[in-house]
Amino acid sequence: MNGFGGFLLRRAAGTFITLLAVSVLVYVVFYATPGNVAQITCGPRCSPEQVHQVAAQLRLDDPLYLRYFHFLQGLFAGQDYSTGTSVEHCAAPCLGLSYQSDQQVLTLLLAKLPVSLSLVAGAMVLWLVIGVGTGVLSAWRRGRLSERVLTVLTLAGWATPVFVLGLVLMIVVCGELQLLPFPQYVRFGDDPEQWAWNLLLPWLSLALIEAAAFARLTRSAMLETLAEDHIRTFRAYGVGERAIVGRHALRGALAPVIALNANNVGSAIGGAVLTETLFGLPGIGQELVHAVKVVDLPVVVGMVLVVAFFVVIANAVADVLYALADRRVVLA
Repeated sequence: MNGFGGFLLRRAAGTFITLLAVSVLVYVVFYATPGNVAQITCGPRCSPEQVHQVAAQLRLDDPLYLRYFHFLQGLFAGQDYSTGTSVEHCAAPCLGLSYQSDQQVLTLLLAKLPVSLSLVAGAMVLWLVIGVGTGVLSAWRRGRLSERVLTVLTLAGWATPVFVLGLVLMIVVCGELQLLPFPQYVRFGDDPEQWAWNLLLPWLSLALIEAAAFARLTRSAMLETLAEDHIRTFRAYGVGERAIVGRHALRGALAPVIALNANNVGSAIGGAVLTETLFGLPGIGQELVHAVKVVDLPVVVGMVLVVAFFVVIANAVADVLYALADRRVVLA
């Protein structure tokens, strides 16, 4: 228990340091680049008075280290922002104010986050079931025709862009066969059944692409595990092939799958821009595209930080699950 507790403390410390390093990198990239940051942030149509107000809010006259300190202060303690006629308090974790809507970035983010989480959660279930199942079957049927067919399908899925697959699914399923209506996001609390039906095609579009990677990884890990000495010992004692594959080989192949899944979940939350845009889902990806178009810098920075947070936390969770699956990691 002490060994595992120490492992958790090391991972927690490493996660905090990584998040701090990410915040420094994001701040430097967006706020310490050459050029008139206030003019870029405010937009080309802003008056000189508005540009001056933005410069004052961003504290551009202060040294860079002091500006970053105020940036961190907003994350941990909140900040007060002047809107010209009043002062608005932004509670921690404060990611700033949008210069297009004067809304807090965190408020915008929380309104979009359930859509992205719905997309990623459903797609994750599908890509695990399809990818791991295909990888196990491919390793089990190694050298047979079915294994070759699965390999070809996996490579095809890996090479197909998500927007192409999504567009084909919409044309065939919604247009030609009319099995489903064209997707339109419905909140889970309003109608769970319609929520699932309208997300089915986006789930499939995202999951089929990711499932290809899981199938290849699972197949490789399964073949490696099946070649180990203890598997040959099980066969020598007459243990059935299904039991060997399902109980022993699959368990040994789960560690890399866990690591890949955690990384994919974290990156997919901010990386499903094409899927959200194609299907008109009002999630984080679509909001990020809009913020980039109108150069709403606080929203862009806030979105990037939140996506980075999910990626780092997902990888930290993967390390813990990896250690639970293989206790040798704790002793490393």
